[in-house]
Amino acid sequence: MNQSSTPAFTTTAPIDPAKDAFDRLTILGRRWGLTAIVAGLATSFFLFGYALIYWRNADMDFMVIYNALALNDGKPQLFFDHTAYITILSAKLWFQLLHALGLLDAWSLSAIPSASNAAAFDAAMTSAVRAGRLLAWLIATGCVLIFAALIRLVVRDWRIAQISTFAFAFSGGVVMHSRILRSELVAACPVIFALLILIVAGRSARLARPLAIAIAAGLCVLGLENKVQAILLIGALPLMILPFGSAASASVVFWNNARFRWPATAIAAVAAIAATSAAWPLIAIGFDRALLDAAHFHPLLLGRFGIYQAALLVLIGGCMIAYAAIWRVSAAETLASMFAVAAGASIALLALDLEYNTGNVIAVFNPLEKMLTFADATTTDAANGSNLLGVVLLLLDGVASVVARYTFVLHSSPRPSVFLTWLIVPGIILAWRRGERHVAIQALVLLLAAIGIDALGVRRGLKSEYFIFTDPLIILAGAILLDALSDLRFHKWAYPVAAVLFGLHIAVGQAEPIKYALKRGGPESICEWNWYHLPLLPLPWCAFPPVRT
Repeated sequence: MNQSSTPAFTTTAPIDPAKDAFDRLTILGRRWGLTAIVAGLATSFFLFGYALIYWRNADMDFMVIYNALALNDGKPQLFFDHTAYITILSAKLWFQLLHALGLLDAWSLSAIPSASNAAAFDAAMTSAVRAGRLLAWLIATGCVLIFAALIRLVVRDWRIAQISTFAFAFSGGVVMHSRILRSELVAACPVIFALLILIVAGRSARLARPLAIAIAAGLCVLGLENKVQAILLIGALPLMILPFGSAASASVVFWNNARFRWPATAIAAVAAIAATSAAWPLIAIGFDRALLDAAHFHPLLLGRFGIYQAALLVLIGGCMIAYAAIWRVSAAETLASMFAVAAGASIALLALDLEYNTGNVIAVFNPLEKMLTFADATTTDAANGSNLLGVVLLLLDGVASVVARYTFVLHSSPRPSVFLTWLIVPGIILAWRRGERHVAIQALVLLLAAIGIDALGVRRGLKSEYFIFTDPLIILAGAILLDALSDLRFHKWAYPVAAVLFGLHIAVGQAEPIKYALKRGGPESICEWNWYHLPLLPLPWCAFPPVRT
């Protein structure tokens, strides 16, 4: 964070504290304000999510729930597309807990009645799906609370933290994922939390800073284990963190003391070697060419697997060295931090052994190859071809599409955070002109990262499910600008503009849930993928359902 003092607001009229927009927007105070945010999220969930007919959000509710039911029957995981590994594992354990408490009978595949008894089947699936949706809401609420705690450590003013938490809780991504068992929320939020942890750890030196970095690395890997698309956010993170240092980032005395620093670094190295050794069998499986060929994975670069993964490791190491040089972090602490990254990532990889399946492992270690199996033909041809110009043109087309979406006028979307960009861009310019160039660069880097990730997401339509990967970056950019330019809260237009943004944020964010709640279509389209994704769960409305064995 920028440590410089906030410039005085220059105006001919005196500042009237009664016109403080921040106070008027956070009138409930810290505790009750956060309570109101959580209550609002719960109200939205129970009105427009929980009670919907069980097949309304079948993609991906059915896929996750089917795999959780199958795992509880001792059968292997079937779904590996994202991979949704942690989401499926969480649903499995959640169903087991509810069943143990006597709250859920439909907790395993064998407990679901036959499709020939439509009434019994509907009742069982309704209870299972509602239990799954309740889990999704609890996870979303937990993510909001964690975000609230971390953003409070990033900004100086608790009111800005609360406004940011409101924006996050009612963003298109969180609103969507609070009512559907999808993989994106559990993939994106750990990486976003890692970014916030690194910002807090980086701007003020502590003895245990390498431990915070290890936690951040572990969170990134956990996110990747749930959806391979998280690799885009992970790849941008080392670059995003570079400007988030300060004069207080220099290493503490411990890491400059020859008596202590090298033994501590050696301990970190031993921990990294031990953790990496434990995870090595998974690494070997992840790059096993026979398994990759059997899964129809095709190398992204030069006909070899592992090239861009190695490049990412070099990028992470290079950015850590650059950060150390810019913000005066000692060589010993930098080395210890590198070892911490290896240890944290390796320990998180071991989570794949909790419900081991080769399909999850090879997808996690080869995320871009997995993503290309779902890309359109144009993107796949450009990625597998040698025409660099084609790749550049695709990226430029994606950026243009994202910019159009951010205007909302040229391309509307159920994404309220785009309205924040209308203020962030002029806010960056204002901060630069005021001399708050450090903050301007921080906000600009976050906004550019969001645009870049969204530009790649355009190849799959940039659906509302993907907003969760970049909405927090936009919100964070706005938060740090508000924190530095907080005198603007006294401007005569501050409260009216903020009130309009609050209203738009709620209205636009709730558009998709309300649309789904009022939707009148039937479940027939599910039959198109029933046999593939739910082979042992025939559906009563599909013709010639498969026989459960």
